[in-house]
Amino acid sequence: MKVLVYSSKKFEVPYLEKANKGKHELTFIKEALSLKTVMLSMGYDAISIFAADEADAVILEKLNDLNIKHITLRSAGYDNVDLKTASNLNIKVANVPAYSPYAIAEHATALLLALNRKLIESNKRINNFNFTQDNLIGFDLNNKTIGIVGTGKIGSVMCKIMHGFGCKLLGYDIKESKDLVNSYQLQYVPLKTLCKEADVISLHIPLTTETHHLINDSLIYEMKEGVIIINTARGAVINTEHIIAGLEKGKIGALGIDVYEKEKGVFFSNDSQKTLEDNLLVKLIAMPNVLITGHHAFLTKEAITNIAETTIYNLNCWQENKTTENELTNA
Repeated sequence: MKVLVYSSKKFEVPYLEKANKGKHELTFIKEALSLKTVMLSMGYDAISIFAADEADAVILEKLNDLNIKHITLRSAGYDNVDLKTASNLNIKVANVPAYSPYAIAEHATALLLALNRKLIESNKRINNFNFTQDNLIGFDLNNKTIGIVGTGKIGSVMCKIMHGFGCKLLGYDIKESKDLVNSYQLQYVPLKTLCKEADVISLHIPLTTETHHLINDSLIYEMKEGVIIINTARGAVINTEHIIAGLEKGKIGALGIDVYEKEKGVFFSNDSQKTLEDNLLVKLIAMPNVLITGHHAFLTKEAITNIAETTIYNLNCWQENKTTENELTNA
């Protein structure tokens, strides 16, 4: 198949080429899929897109006009694709559902540890030859209550890691896991109860209409004073304005995020020579108890290898007129 790979990053090209083994004709471009770039797919059989690319109804209509009938996502999330429209247009869409839950859960743990033990501030002081220890006190994770919102593949690994630290685990999910209950003594509770009792809340849920701005004023009000919130799921799962208010009031002790609800057009680009126009993001970056990484929780060798191999696998299935188990549409 002749495939246009949108939003291609330097680091992933070698992995995709290795997984491809010369089978498909891959063309890599840095541009994201949008109304401005959709015409670039003219003459291709399929496209590959990333989490920040746009595939709404209008763009899908244009892709259909260009005879694009296959879209393979290089991500697990697919909230950027209008699947209903894709199905109606007989466009097949597939994702990479489980590239490495360890990568995401371990990154969430890294954010938590760095925030709790004030590692960024400590390192800044050392770089300035300041070896004082004032205001660097954290707390033992052992015996603390960790609330895990979403106990799927990634949330399950987070349970395992936090259990290893000796934490009490509370979980919230529409589908409960008996294995997690039996193996790690996870206790499923209502979301409000989790917020009331957890010292740390880690989010591992997909973005849907039900989870959009799930963490808002009403739930923040229920939380413990000084709670740490970690989000490696989707940016819009939390209401940024409400989170900032919680941070300013001291209700939220610290925030660690790898995702941001308005990250589109900002993350994955070098804006060091520009002035950020997003005042909320600027405010978050300036806060000493906020740690932000630029959507790179998935960046491990294992995860990128799995993403590349599954992406090529999806294309292989379509070329052979087979259905891949990763398909999201009924096309």
